[in-house]
Amino acid sequence: MTTNGFQIVVCASLVPDPLQTLEPASGQGTPTLKNEAMLPAVLDPWAAHSLYEAAHLAKNVPGSKVYLVSLAPKAKLQQLMMTVAQKVPFELVALDGSASGFTDAFEVAAALASAIEKIPGLDRSRLLLFGGCSSASRDAGVTMQLVGERLGILDQFLAVDELKVQSDGSLRILERIEGGRYQVSVCSGAPAMLAWATGNLPEPANSPQVGMQNMRVVMPALQKAASVSVGAGSINYVNVELPKQVRSTKVVKDVSAAEIAQELFEWISN
Repeated sequence: MTTNGFQIVVCASLVPDPLQTLEPASGQGTPTLKNEAMLPAVLDPWAAHSLYEAAHLAKNVPGSKVYLVSLAPKAKLQQLMMTVAQKVPFELVALDGSASGFTDAFEVAAALASAIEKIPGLDRSRLLLFGGCSSASRDAGVTMQLVGERLGILDQFLAVDELKVQSDGSLRILERIEGGRYQVSVCSGAPAMLAWATGNLPEPANSPQVGMQNMRVVMPALQKAASVSVGAGSINYVNVELPKQVRSTKVVKDVSAAEIAQELFEWISN
């Protein structure tokens, strides 16, 4: 195990609260969400799990530190940090840009990797790159892999649910595979990229003390957040719209189960 602990970099952004109705609309060049600026935001659920796992690992490996790298509109990110900062200790690296689900994963990964490379004192031999294996908005499924490749990290693990540091410093990792099973991998150590599924840790309770500690560095980080432009690359959206809801209801009485089954079969067949 590294004698100086790990440098754990978590890539996490905000997404619209899933309880809200999301309606796509045509924007300038790429689609947007209707009233996107007004939608309440939460930390991306999969990325949130990776942040909690990172904090747990840092707590148990002396000398470790957690960095949260986030690409989102600065004003909305500041609102989100008021709650996220109370969960676990971290140092924020903020990028001011679009968090829309219509952005291209390649451009997002390039911006994130560039920001990570500029972290003062970054030691790649101690680097663990964390993030979500999926996203509630940018679910291209490749963002974390692209960031890892740009940083030269070859050991990459996807859909991770558990990470244990063994006595010899190696990393024992459980990855989800088909059939509800796990693939067990052993990595010699950092650097490594882990894209987390849901992990196995609960959401930490709010701690005002942790929040006050984090906000001392969060506000300066937001003030100096670099503006980045992440678009849709070469993707051309012809049209965006909500899926149409189709409902066909028929109320009948005194019909046998066999007749209902036959009618359902014919309806599905057509």
